[in-house]
Parts: sequence; structure tokens; C-alpha cells
Amino acid sequence: MRILKRQFIHLLLLAGILPLLSSCGYNRMVELDESVAAQWAQVENAYQRRADLIPNLVNTVKGYADFEQETLTGVIEARAKATSISINSENLNTAAIQQFQAAQEGLSSALSRLMVVVERYPDLKANQNFLDLQAQLEGTENRIAVERRKFNDTTRNYNTYTRKFPALIAAAIFGFDEKGYFEAAEGSEEVPTVEF
Repeated sequence: MRILKRQFIHLLLLAGILPLLSSCGYNRMVELDESVAAQWAQVENAYQRRADLIPNLVNTVKGYADFEQETLTGVIEARAKATSISINSENLNTAAIQQFQAAQEGLSSALSRLMVVVERYPDLKANQNFLDLQAQLEGTENRIAVERRKFNDTTRNYNTYTRKFPALIAAAIFGFDEKGYFEAAEGSEEVPTVEF
């Protein structure tokens, strides 16, 4: 009789705990975490597309013998640095994203310098291969901006959910940490000076 009573009490406790566990939000956090990871993969995909276009762009520009070698070397080195930094979707904290973003901004800066130098070469600017690559690069930059925005939206949804009660308790127990965001580059709030 005692064993039966004890089993009945355990069954009642289990029946009382199960509804609490089902409403803790764990499954929803897993879904949101996976969404952040998937969106991060899209961001990396867009950046990889840009990195893949750069060797073709550099080779097209190299065809112009008098082109500044220092500028091309800067682009190649910036590409190597940008592609060497990889972030696991499990480690999407603010510091890791800032490191990734800094390397990508270095590549963007090198590409900008390349495009400024190209202005001095009318034959190169008229080269169809160069024009095609430039158009693809511009489209890729737009894709990067879109994917970064989507990543920030997905991350905001995840962070908001994991910080709300009662999900924040389950988040702490199961290790669902806050994810970082892409932020605007330092100084981007200032209007650039254009001189002719």
C-alpha cells in the first residue's frame, strides 16, 4: 500500500511538473537560436560571394601594367584577413561580431581605394569584364546589407524572447546566451565630405 501511495505521489508531481516544463519556452528558444544560426550563414554566404569576386577583379585590373601595385596588394591582403576570420554560430557574441566586422570593413576600405584609383584609368573603366565585376560587386554589397539587417532582426527576436519572463529562467538554465548585433562602423554617422 505504501509503495502504491508513493508511486501515486510521484505521478502527481510529474503531472504537475510537465505542464510547467512545456511552457518554459525551451523549444521556442531552440527555434529562435536555429534561426539566428541560419541567418548568420546567409551573412557569411554574402561576404563569401564578395570574397570570391575579388580575385577576378584583381586579375582584370592587373592586366593594366601601369596600375598601382600597392593598391592591388592592399586589396589582396585585406581579402586574406577578412576570409581568415570565421565565427561559429554558437559564438555570436558582440566581441566576435565586432572582430568579424572590422576585418570586413578593412576589405571594404581597400576596395573603395581600388575604385578611386580606377578612376584614373579610362581604358580600365571601359573594360567590359571590369564593368561586369563592378556591377556584381555592387549587387553583392547590397546583398550584404540586406542579410546583415535580417540577421539583426532575427537576433533581436531571439534576444527579446530569451530576456522575457519566464523564458529568461529557462535561458539561464539551458545556456541560451545573448547574441550580438552588427553595428554601424565608427564615424558612419558623419556626412562624408565631397570635394571636386
